[in-house]
Amino acid sequence: MCIFCQIIEKKVASNIIFENDRVLAFRDIHPKAPVHALMVTRKHIRSVNDLDSDDEKDISALLLAAKEVAQKLNVAKGYKLAFNVERAGGQVIDHIHMHLLAWPNDLKEADGHKQKEVMTL
Repeated sequence: MCIFCQIIEKKVASNIIFENDRVLAFRDIHPKAPVHALMVTRKHIRSVNDLDSDDEKDISALLLAAKEVAQKLNVAKGYKLAFNVERAGGQVIDHIHMHLLAWPNDLKEADGHKQKEVMTL
């Protein structure tokens, strides 16, 4: 059983931010930004490359969860969403997940925030 499935089943502790019947969101233990959350599907799907039409509701739920998580973390004015796909694309855990990253201090600048580059998630 993968680590994300263990977190979903509450066998491994995590800092849960949001959950519903399709998605669980929690803080990343190795953050790459001041705000870094992960959203995972409750259904174990190994990678974006393993998606099929039966997974549409789960993937839609990830995106809707991102909106809720951004609001809860007070970064709804600007954030990045990212999927890493396969090892060559930076995917470390074989369970589909989406990163939400934000730099809230940049959002407070008068003219908006500067674009941040994230090399490795």
